[in-house]
Amino acid sequence: MELRQLEHFVAVAEEQHFTRAAERLAVSQSGLSASVRALEHELKTPLFSRTTRTVRLTEAGTALLVEAERTLAGARAARDAVDAVRGLLRGTLTLGVEQCVAGVSTARLLAAFHREHPHMEIRLRQEGTSSLLEGVAGGRLDLAFAATVSPSEWRGELVPLAREPMVVLCAPGHRFAQEGARVAWGDLRGESFIDFHPDWGPRRAADEAFAAAGVRRSTVALEVNDVHSLLELVHEGLGIAVVPHHFSRKPEARDLVAVELGGTRRPVYESVVVLPPARAMSPGAKALMTLVRETPLR
Repeated sequence: MELRQLEHFVAVAEEQHFTRAAERLAVSQSGLSASVRALEHELKTPLFSRTTRTVRLTEAGTALLVEAERTLAGARAARDAVDAVRGLLRGTLTLGVEQCVAGVSTARLLAAFHREHPHMEIRLRQEGTSSLLEGVAGGRLDLAFAATVSPSEWRGELVPLAREPMVVLCAPGHRFAQEGARVAWGDLRGESFIDFHPDWGPRRAADEAFAAAGVRRSTVALEVNDVHSLLELVHEGLGIAVVPHHFSRKPEARDLVAVELGGTRRPVYESVVVLPPARAMSPGAKALMTLVRETPLR
């Protein structure tokens, strides 16, 4: 079994298409197909279920994918470590991030990193918290910027980025906008809510806050995967949202009203850098963390 074969296998698994995988790897489709067939022959089992239109992983292929990604990540880390000793920072930095994570400007951070290390290839993946944790744990990601991660969820290092209150965001005509500076938790019962997919950090923070306050909110009927859609739906009066305070400072939220949640339980949104154990950190991840710690990129 060769690394090249594993690279071919992973590309087909991710693209779910032999032609697209061949184009991505800049190899011939016939050569890619032959490489995968040779791997299947060596393992004595089909790795893909093929039809004229679809390519899907078999059970054996799914099992191999986890280990193949881990093996390829280890090989990249080995090459990067040798380059770092030689005084060169080359290879690939793969960063995972939640959208609009507080405490860091991802664009400015990566721009600064690129200026300092122009030979490093940067890859960015935007995912939810659970996927980010799995990505760092499995070596698919070098590190990640996530939110609402508890120490019990992660055995590696968590570096704090920001901590801020959650607020109720509503349209100007909503009754909460007329009641002053604060709203009690009990007042939220019966309201219509707009929120993110359950794996996004702000949703996790909101769900935990409601549970801690002992308030059961109605079903979140309007679920979105981006901040702009959430703000538009709130603006149209289709519901309210419990979100990190910095959402209220976005230009799209200028006509909305941010209301504090009163009581002794103030919900908090925390963002962190998710790092693997120190011995497993890639040279690229270490260089990026130097920028995070030393440069004001927020």
